[in-house]
Amino acid sequence: MSGTSVRGIRGAVDVTDNDAHEILEATKELLQEMLRKNSILKEDIASVVFSMTADLNAVFPAKAARQIGWTYVPLFDTCEIDVPGSLPRCIRALLLVNTTRAQEETRHVYLRGAVVLREDL
Repeated sequence: MSGTSVRGIRGAVDVTDNDAHEILEATKELLQEMLRKNSILKEDIASVVFSMTADLNAVFPAKAARQIGWTYVPLFDTCEIDVPGSLPRCIRALLLVNTTRAQEETRHVYLRGAVVLREDL
């Protein structure tokens, strides 16, 4: 691959309670790990889409990104589809980044109980 492309990096983490502080801390941990594992700089991020399961509503996860200095990154929060039997209290993120890496070099990040979402990775 040559040149820069926009690539998606997926990540998820679960929390034990619908607590604003816990949601923000877990989201920060997830975002920082996604950047670390993919050698991404904040300036490389095109945008981020966050979703949370219906049992979480104490705070927008995008607030965590603002707290770690992502002032100019476009952020969007939404609700995850409430599928029966799906992982509860889960925060998901889709980072769209500008990179020269090939798609198969992307390292998606699933933390805590969210590892069950993509055990194949």
